[in-house]
Amino acid sequence: MPAEAPSEVHADAWATAAAEDLEAERARRRARQGAPPGSAAEEFRKLVDAVAGKLSDLQSPLLGAVAGPAAQQVVRQVVQQAKAAVEPVIERNPDVFDHLAAAGSELLAAYRSAVQDQERRWTARDTPPRDPGERRDPGDEPGPGERIDLD
Repeated sequence: MPAEAPSEVHADAWATAAAEDLEAERARRRARQGAPPGSAAEEFRKLVDAVAGKLSDLQSPLLGAVAGPAAQQVVRQVVQQAKAAVEPVIERNPDVFDHLAAAGSELLAAYRSAVQDQERRWTARDTPPRDPGERRDPGDEPGPGERIDLD
């Protein structure tokens, strides 16, 4: 007797199994690493809260025991005023922080690329030394340093 055909054939079993495996792996990583970072605005809000908490808990030994409580009260008021000023900006412009974070990442990548490329040129041992009289651009003026080409 021939084997019976499955009553229901899943059209895309491979994709379903792969998606389940991927979701299980993501769950394992979340459990190991914690929640992924939120948006830049949420992270900035967390930073402001953390700094505010640290400043509020700060006790200054320079002010002594008499001025300590008064100084702490002033610090708490300043922290509350700063949070009150920052919070509406975060609420009105959450996308701005995402754009600033992306721009910062792009600037860091460009800087890293320029530095790595220049380091590679500086540390290359097989290149002959340049003639000090040779200039790359006609407008370069001789001086104590070497012009770094970032292109």
